[in-house]
Amino acid sequence: MSFSRTARRISLPALLAVILAAVLLAVVPGRATPAGASTRLAAAGAVTARGHSASKPVIVLVHGAWADASSWNSVISQLQLLGFTVYAPPNPLRGLPQDSAYLHEFLTQNPALQGQPVILVAHSYGGAVITNAAVGDPDIKALVYVDAFIPDESDTLTSLATGSCLLGDPATLFNIVPSPSGPPGDVDLYIKPSAVPGCFATGLPASQAAVIAAAQRPLAASAFGEPSGTPAWKTLPSWAVIGTGDKVITPAQQTFMAQRAGARITDVSAGHLSLISKPSVVTSVILRAAQATG
Repeated sequence: MSFSRTARRISLPALLAVILAAVLLAVVPGRATPAGASTRLAAAGAVTARGHSASKPVIVLVHGAWADASSWNSVISQLQLLGFTVYAPPNPLRGLPQDSAYLHEFLTQNPALQGQPVILVAHSYGGAVITNAAVGDPDIKALVYVDAFIPDESDTLTSLATGSCLLGDPATLFNIVPSPSGPPGDVDLYIKPSAVPGCFATGLPASQAAVIAAAQRPLAASAFGEPSGTPAWKTLPSWAVIGTGDKVITPAQQTFMAQRAGARITDVSAGHLSLISKPSVVTSVILRAAQATG
């Protein structure tokens, strides 16, 4: 959903109503939107319109594997139009312990975030990262998972990826490149461009899938087998956006993980990249988390 110059001149409550209308059209029937969601979204818009920026949390967005922070561009634009401060730090994609430690340092040592309430949002592999990185940070008020892994302690990506289109013969699915900066024997995995449209980027135009294939950042192969630690969702409220056409992390697996975490679930008619194909839905769920924890 894009906003023209004319759209920027409408009131923020009206803008939020437009976003909500798009959401109601995109959300898949059969999974109820949390009760009172429209009321809470309207309230969030009213707060924004009155300019009480101090009452709004900071939104931190974490990208997944084979991506970078630009995958959040549309969501960032919508949140910024609503007056939120947004950060989308790089996810190194070097492995769960390293990536979680990097994000934890960003969250706890960044002067801009000190004492600020934070809604932590992640896509795909980033879900495993925030599950670990948020532990011990009192400023994190909620977790939002978008087509994401939501691991429990000792889970690995491989154990949670049953049915994934990326599980199979690595030589068929990935371009494998040595990783001189990684541990001995580790390699970087790039999804073969031929596998991106029908697996990773389903539901997007072929031209857009081609750009995603060309710009992807690799994931260290060792990340698939690294066990997750104590999950932050055991002490923090969580929300989950589940693409019903996701082939990377199946909807059944996402639902299992979200229900186990006690997350509020929103289904959306999208593939693995709902943050790109349905950014208004993702934005609305972030707004619910912000309003519920404000």
